[in-house]
Amino acid sequence: MSRLKCLSAGLVCAVALGLTGAPRADAAHITLNVWTIDLESQYMFPLAKQFEALHPDITVHVKHVQFQDINNDLARASITGDVPDISYIDNPYIDLFGSRGLLLDLAPMIAQSKMIDLSKFYPGPLAAVKYGDKIYGIPRGANTLALYYNADKFKAAGLDPNKPPRTWAELYADAKTLTDPAKHVYGLAFSAVASEEGTFQFLPWIQMAGGDYNRLNTPNDVEALQFWQKLIDEKLASPDTLVRSQYDSTATFNAGDAAMAISGPWELPRMAKDAKFDYRVALLPTMTAGSAHVSALGEGDNVILAKSQHPKEAFELLEFLNSKMPSVWNDWGFLPVEQVTVDHPNWPADYALFLQALQTARVRGPSPHWADISQAIQTAVQAALTHQATAAQALATAQQSVDATVNQ
Repeated sequence: MSRLKCLSAGLVCAVALGLTGAPRADAAHITLNVWTIDLESQYMFPLAKQFEALHPDITVHVKHVQFQDINNDLARASITGDVPDISYIDNPYIDLFGSRGLLLDLAPMIAQSKMIDLSKFYPGPLAAVKYGDKIYGIPRGANTLALYYNADKFKAAGLDPNKPPRTWAELYADAKTLTDPAKHVYGLAFSAVASEEGTFQFLPWIQMAGGDYNRLNTPNDVEALQFWQKLIDEKLASPDTLVRSQYDSTATFNAGDAAMAISGPWELPRMAKDAKFDYRVALLPTMTAGSAHVSALGEGDNVILAKSQHPKEAFELLEFLNSKMPSVWNDWGFLPVEQVTVDHPNWPADYALFLQALQTARVRGPSPHWADISQAIQTAVQAALTHQATAAQALATAQQSVDATVNQ
């Protein structure tokens, strides 16, 4: 998922000027420039070394870019002409870059590839890289949301740890039972922070209610926001929910200060170390029994810039990266985005649950205007949870903002 804000107008300028990266002087030996949010020990760096060992005629120069900076850095690079061949892009922003003509359509090369079969990809990750009939990236992995719960606290409160809440009503009832003000324990931890993380956490609730990013103010959507409002008002979740990131909110669960938490698989290594209790994971509760389950789609995609001087070699690197899909869970903590066999997965029960959640995970958007849309959703959540507006008023205002943005 992303915490990125709106890109600079430089994206449009770059397309208008037709600027490109500098040509390579040495035609015999190729250098691929790659931008990534990874640190040197993570994903792209070691895999690039493996690729180089298999392709001695290609050097892969990998550059770390801060997660919050990568979109604007790519915008500026498009203006100066110093674009990389390959970059990471968070999945809600594929449409923005693709609609500006800054990404290479990979569909023709995928059609000829013997290593990438889109028919095996799960719907959410595949939707994230599509814009119209074009394919603008290859997902490097995925994450999603689920409900962590403290089985020990369930037992102590007289709840069955083998029956986690399956509906919103059950979640409310369990959170109420598990909340213990005397011990400073809240029933539930989640993040409603005014950032992309808040949108990431809230959007599945709207979608489970039948709405979506562009359909926010139906009665069921209002009920979803009122449900969050009720959790805060009745102190079943901390008031700090409005300012805590996902990382910080889950830390309260790990410390035993919340009995349940909404978060993703990236938390498992830290939880295994910090949580001194029996923790388990379940699907997000649905609005009512039998209604649709939805979760959020996180992580990002590997893309080739349209002005890359070496698209053939860049695609070979993307094919190689995709071939590592069976190992991304154990090696990097990503869920595989396609149907592959993962041998001896770490945290096997949790892996199976998150993989199940991924089947109904939806991309945020897709829309070239995602940054503005996300801002409208964040603002609505904050306004309702602080009672600056009713849930209905907040979502009506958000709907107006989204309509104005999409129709501009």
